[in-house]
Amino acid sequence: MFLHRRTPQLPTPEPEFTVPSRHTVLGNPLLGPYPDGLEVADFALGCFWGAERKFWQTDGVWTTLAGYQGGYTENPAYEEVCSGLTGHTEAVRVVFDPKIVTYSELLKLFWESHDPTQGFRQGNDVGTQYRSAIYTHSPEQEAAAAASREAYQRVLTASGHGEITTEILPVEGRTFWPAETYHQQYLDKNPAGYCGIGGTGVKLSTPFETNSGASCPTGVTTTDG
Repeated sequence: MFLHRRTPQLPTPEPEFTVPSRHTVLGNPLLGPYPDGLEVADFALGCFWGAERKFWQTDGVWTTLAGYQGGYTENPAYEEVCSGLTGHTEAVRVVFDPKIVTYSELLKLFWESHDPTQGFRQGNDVGTQYRSAIYTHSPEQEAAAAASREAYQRVLTASGHGEITTEILPVEGRTFWPAETYHQQYLDKNPAGYCGIGGTGVKLSTPFETNSGASCPTGVTTTDG
């Protein structure tokens, strides 16, 4: 049992990095504070390389930022997240102008861009960091996200798919940590790079009709019937 004994070593510190000042595609700052009138949404739908591109290609999105969210370790490094020991997802922060694109329209893009029934994986990417999640910034976002999940479950079930595993949680206590510089707008800098994002092919209509008969319109969302 002592033949493979290794000499103890301290881990090498992760090099500090600075988040780039501007988005390589949209040209706007990655970090806040953001201009008045813009809103923030956080989504996790598998590898953040492809997920970020889905959102920056959407009219009305002002900037996007790849990062880690929903876990326990402060300022995690990519290798730590990939170990599955930090609890984080690979997430995308989306800053958008609600006068051009609504939160409900971003939810539609979220659901249709991945398979939310796969649990701790997305396609060939396997691990807790690839789970599907929505981290909400207001009661209105939470209500819209829940209504969209209910609506999408119905059309998935009708199409022969399984149960949605997406978690919907408030952003409070779930800090969004920006990912390393090379992850930001990765597929813009590496157009032939890997993208594991792919949907079920099942479409979601808006507004989102709930089983109670209430609907969440593409504008302001409420919990009232």
